[in-house]
Amino acid sequence: MIAYIKGEIVDIAEDNLVLEANRIGYNIRISAGTAGRLPPVGEEVKIYTYTYVREDAFALYGFLTKDDLDIFKKLITVNGIGPKGGLAILSVMTADDLRFAVLAGDAKAIARAPGVGAKTAERVILDLRDKVSLEDSLINREAAVAAGGGKVLAGTVNDASAAARQEAVEALAALGYSAAEALKAVKQVAISEDMDAEDILKQALKKMI
Repeated sequence: MIAYIKGEIVDIAEDNLVLEANRIGYNIRISAGTAGRLPPVGEEVKIYTYTYVREDAFALYGFLTKDDLDIFKKLITVNGIGPKGGLAILSVMTADDLRFAVLAGDAKAIARAPGVGAKTAERVILDLRDKVSLEDSLINREAAVAAGGGKVLAGTVNDASAAARQEAVEALAALGYSAAEALKAVKQVAISEDMDAEDILKQALKKMI
């Protein structure tokens, strides 16, 4: 229904944003992760929205990027994960962290979300495994615009380096690091086209220290 709302931030809470656009104040439910990335009150921001409608409820859920919105829509297709559960998961991990946890079968990482038990986390992995890809996580086209103009993530380079990045992430996982830790470390590496997997791995290990 509503693709996005662009307006001035009036109030920010841990789970709710009030955004004024065209003299209308919108209550938008958000994750703690989104709340922490928003610009201050009084600034303008563009929020991508999901409209949740049922007989006894009408609510807007908001996200800073299309990537966050996309992973939220995938999450709420999982049996037992409604909009509140989706926001709870995205409050403790980023969209990329969630993708990699799903692909790595890391139920413990997902179960850290409030109200999400081990069985539900395992169901998330089972249901989403074929709906997410490692390349989406590594390339992360979430762009760079956190709250009206953020910085480009280190480690976002052209597709030619995707295989080397993937190999480096897998090597870190083989060394005993968690899926989320491995992905975060590789994403922090400023990767150039002439770097191979070993070079990326060495730089990523420095980020672990």
